[in-house]
Amino acid sequence: MNVKFDLNREERILIEDIVDRAIADDKSLDRLDLTMDITACHCNGTPLKLAELLTADDFNFSHDVFGIRRHLDRTTGKLLNHFCPRFAKPERRVA
Repeated sequence: MNVKFDLNREERILIEDIVDRAIADDKSLDRLDLTMDITACHCNGTPLKLAELLTADDFNFSHDVFGIRRHLDRTTGKLLNHFCPRFAKPERRVA
């Protein structure tokens, strides 16, 4: 299975801003790795409310960004260990 990284322009800008904010908090983060992790999560099964994540308070922002880094399967882009970001879009239920 190939991990998808297809974003529109708005999503790309929001993810870049999220990464900038995270790196401002933790200078040891690798920009490319974090960008790929958030993009992989967003494009492969756990779409994120990116604008809301960007403006979240520090606690919830850190929960999602660092939780994604910790629980992402980088071979599939799926989240493991039942981790669910607080700013994940609600699942669509099929009736």
